[in-house]
Amino acid sequence: MDFIVKQALGGATKDLNKMMDKGSEEADPKQLEAEKEHLEAMEEQEAERKEKHRKFEESREKERQRIRNKYGLKRKDELEAEEKAKREEETEGRLTRDKKPSMELQEEEEEESMLGQAEKTFNELQQKVTNATEGCVIS
Repeated sequence: MDFIVKQALGGATKDLNKMMDKGSEEADPKQLEAEKEHLEAMEEQEAERKEKHRKFEESREKERQRIRNKYGLKRKDELEAEEKAKREEETEGRLTRDKKPSMELQEEEEEESMLGQAEKTFNELQQKVTNATEGCVIS
């Protein structure tokens, strides 16, 4: 029966037991002190862990920078900043995007349309047949 009640309530039984126990008993000062010490120790361990990871990342970054310097590479964020500055410089004072030459626009429209694709395929096949029949002689 206990099992069914625990399944139905999930983890709420622990909370219910704690609530029922609080009303009847006083908190044990030794237990509170031990809990406080445990929390402090956990916080200290977490701080040490974070410091350790910070040191590792710092040493990794030094190694990365050494490699970048050795091979003349730039950091990703530096490259992005340069590209952005270059784009802004190119588009300074402009209100619209770059215009494509009319030939490129025509080619794109032709490629996009189904009829254009069919015509292109037909022309390619016709060219292949013409090339193949030029070498043939009928006597």
